[in-house]
Amino acid sequence: MLTAGDVAALIAAVVWTVLVAFMCVALVKLTRLLSETTKVVAEFGERTRPMLDDVATTVERTGASLDRVEEITANVATATEDVSTVTALTRSAVAGPLVKAASFSYGVRKVLGQRRALALVRNRRRKERR
Repeated sequence: MLTAGDVAALIAAVVWTVLVAFMCVALVKLTRLLSETTKVVAEFGERTRPMLDDVATTVERTGASLDRVEEITANVATATEDVSTVTALTRSAVAGPLVKAASFSYGVRKVLGQRRALALVRNRRRKERR
């Protein structure tokens, strides 16, 4: 028959066997988890490379577009300066003679107005003398 020490050793052996079986199951699950994680990371890496290539292409296209916008902005600035110059030239070429013509017409009207006033005064005096 079994002694108390033999029973305790048998119980301890069964407990250790159950514990080892539990640890084996946990290790198998952990191994599966690690292999799935490795697959996910590999897939993520495969998906990330094309995305990074697309991002790099987009950044390059954006840079080219910004270069074009900068060129357009420079052309608009040049055109604005040219329009400003033409406006100033037109103003000086047209405004000067217009001011002179307006001054001349004002002077002519003034003189004609004074002549009419003198003619009216002369006509009144002639009528008064008669």
